[in-house]
Amino acid sequence: MRVLLLSDTHIPRRARDLPDQVWREVERADTVVHAGDWCDLASLERLQERAAHLIGVYGNNDGPDLRARLPEVAHATLGGVRLAVVHETGDARGREKRCQERFPDHDVLVFGHSHIPWDTTAPSGLRLLNPGSPTDRRRQPHHTYMTATLRDARLHDVRLHQVR
Repeated sequence: MRVLLLSDTHIPRRARDLPDQVWREVERADTVVHAGDWCDLASLERLQERAAHLIGVYGNNDGPDLRARLPEVAHATLGGVRLAVVHETGDARGREKRCQERFPDHDVLVFGHSHIPWDTTAPSGLRLLNPGSPTDRRRQPHHTYMTATLRDARLHDVRLHQVR
């Protein structure tokens, strides 16, 4: 199962739409995970129309219309992998410890907010992934997103992609 990880798209504030490269990844993915800060209900609706399966949460920049449609935290089991999705995890210091305590029954946590790509594993084995942003790089050198493969109840082939 191919999974596309997105966050912090900030449409239309930072871009009019997702980059074509990201839309091609949406078409290839079995599941798209979005960790919040959509900023526009239309961007959620477009992604729902084009994604085979979508899991998403709202972020701190998302208004009442998005909060009415999306949870603060999402939980799913995909290919035997227990996944949690949340927008914000707090300060980078101590993140792994905090997250493993908050999500003890999960294998993977996808989060956003910082726009800083992140891939670490907590002592409990919880994998923490932040795909960055495909539209608003802030202080990062590139716009980014992630892909991964789920098979045999495990996460494989996690890859950070630069938007070109």
